[in-house]
Amino acid sequence: MNGRCWAALAACVAQLISAAPPAPATPAVSAGPLVRTDLGWVKGAQADDHRVFQGIPYAAAPTGNRRWRSPAPARPWPGVRNATQPGPRCAQPATPGQPTGTSEDCLYLNVTVPRTPGGRKPVMVWLHGGGFIEGAGSDFDAHHLATTGSVIVVTVNYRLGVFGLFAHRGLAGSGGFALEDQQAALRWVHRNATAFGGDPGNITLFGESAGGKSVCAHLASPRAAGLFHRAIMQSAPCTGTVPAGTMFPGVPAFRQWPSVADRQADGARLAARLGCADPATALTCLRRVPTARLLPLHDLFITPAVGSPVLPQNPERALATGTFHRVPVISGTTRDEMRYMVALFYELPGTPITARAYTRLLRRAFGEQADRVARRYPLSRYASPGLAWATLTTDVVFACPTYERNRSLAQRVRTYAFEFAGDDVLTKIPGSDFPLGSAHGAELAYLFPSTGLDAHRRQLSTTMIGYWTAFARTGDPNAPGLPRWQTFDPVRPSTQSLAAPPDTTGPTDVAAAHGCAFWAGQLG
Repeated sequence: MNGRCWAALAACVAQLISAAPPAPATPAVSAGPLVRTDLGWVKGAQADDHRVFQGIPYAAAPTGNRRWRSPAPARPWPGVRNATQPGPRCAQPATPGQPTGTSEDCLYLNVTVPRTPGGRKPVMVWLHGGGFIEGAGSDFDAHHLATTGSVIVVTVNYRLGVFGLFAHRGLAGSGGFALEDQQAALRWVHRNATAFGGDPGNITLFGESAGGKSVCAHLASPRAAGLFHRAIMQSAPCTGTVPAGTMFPGVPAFRQWPSVADRQADGARLAARLGCADPATALTCLRRVPTARLLPLHDLFITPAVGSPVLPQNPERALATGTFHRVPVISGTTRDEMRYMVALFYELPGTPITARAYTRLLRRAFGEQADRVARRYPLSRYASPGLAWATLTTDVVFACPTYERNRSLAQRVRTYAFEFAGDDVLTKIPGSDFPLGSAHGAELAYLFPSTGLDAHRRQLSTTMIGYWTAFARTGDPNAPGLPRWQTFDPVRPSTQSLAAPPDTTGPTDVAAAHGCAFWAGQLG
């Protein structure tokens, strides 16, 4: 897509309501524990069953002349650093329900350590979602995950939007600074895991949405070699073609990974808008632009680009050809991914999708094949045209590309596929009564639980945490007391449905449920 197309996509992403679970009340803490990192002492907060260290710098502040450069080492500090509060959120526009981030000095991470017996613990490094334009590691309270599974959890801030993904001719690292930040955090974990009681030889990288897409990128990044030993991708949009208008209204068809060259051209246009058009001085000029002037243009850069040193090859091709890091993988989606986006952008209060509008959407997305798609998704099968569109777009944008990706992965590494089928208990869209089901981000309230889950949902939360942490420990999610999870076999593929009672957690046929044979013929 050209710059205008990416801008249209970004305008929709910018409206997404954050899916991060609300943090529960802070537990009572006692005198802070001390840990010596490679840069100095930190004092955290201590509860009965865990310790938390927040706002630890893993790289130097990317401010001033360091804007749009690879992360540099943080400086040592004297004495003891207070690590009881999170660091600043990376610069990002205001989002309903979340604080605004205005700081470019934001490369901080948080470490949650369980007070459980045993030797060195597995380390799980979480990359948050938010479309690469919003969010922070501190949005996620990891203490239940850490204490239930006896793992150390590290949550990470990384540069977002125009600050993390900007590209321009002559700018080394164009389109990949967010990924470089994440790798710098992983290197910090390697250097410091032992100090917190963790095992630097057992690191799991996991993330959702943009965080899952980042994990996909690191699987393909030569610079990530040896930085993690297992990978979990949740709702990761990193493979497949998105037909026109199926993810967001008015957005042309696109593939998931733009090229650095395309994005550099977009960067030149942005520079001209800011009065920095002269190629000889553009970068110097742009580095002097105040953060507040860049924030309105934040959403023009919303995904990493292919062709930089950190991401020289397209991750989709890397997974298809086997040129990726050979580590065990968990990979999957939620059952009703696109209901969230449909409720937010298409099924608006008072103006639901009509049968006529459904036909128009099909024509725009599929052209001459629209009638064939309509026969596969007839309105008579669904309670409303909106649910028909949500089902169709879930299949073509998320479920079937993920299924094909899992088939590629399983040919070379041990792969466990999942589909989360629990209710979305988190997302609230004002004025909307559209049924969300298991929408995009629904699993986050179960993986990072706070209060409000009933007994059946708590059981699903316990199962999911058990799977994730067993996988972090051994590379296999199976553990005593959990339903058996089969590996994904490319010949006889099996996906684990993660469901709350009275539904059953166990094998399901994702390809059949989501019409993946149809879409392989439609888009192949």
